[in-house]
Amino acid sequence: MRCLAVLVFVATTAARAQQPTPPPPPAPDSVRAESALVRAESVLAPPPPPSREQKRFLDGLRTATRGIAQLKDGLARVTRTQLKNDSVSQRRAGRLLAGLCGSARAFMGRGRPYMKPAVYEDSTRLKARRLTTQMDSLIAYTTSCEQTATATPVPVAAELTKRMKSYDGVLRDFRLAVGLPVKADSSPPTKHP
Repeated sequence: MRCLAVLVFVATTAARAQQPTPPPPPAPDSVRAESALVRAESVLAPPPPPSREQKRFLDGLRTATRGIAQLKDGLARVTRTQLKNDSVSQRRAGRLLAGLCGSARAFMGRGRPYMKPAVYEDSTRLKARRLTTQMDSLIAYTTSCEQTATATPVPVAAELTKRMKSYDGVLRDFRLAVGLPVKADSSPPTKHP
């Protein structure tokens, strides 16, 4: 009899442990019904599909991003050569950066005309305008980069790195505003032993 009582007790305890417990209700003063509803809608509702003009903007950004990737490649090469005291590889990296600045300008110049901030509304338009301003700044600097990177790659790379960091921040803000996935920084600092 005692064994049967212990068995019933263990069975009911195990059955209760398998049932999920409901979450505790929020404190009435801490969450309003409207804010909880808005928060639930914003989590569940995907962003609206882009219009034809917005798709054109994003396609232009995709083309321009190819130029940005070339600039990041050139910067990485100059940075790697700074760790070595090899003047030949530093000059080679400077020449390569100069060439990549020219081809990056071509990609950015091809994609930039499609990037019209007026296709977005409100705060997204402001972020798109900041993005195009940063893009214009990079396009303007690539001429100087192309002309001087061969002779002085380190100062050019330092200035270009500053401009790229501000561009990456603005691009991140724009991607968040549009509802695109935000990637980690595509050029994290390299670690060498």
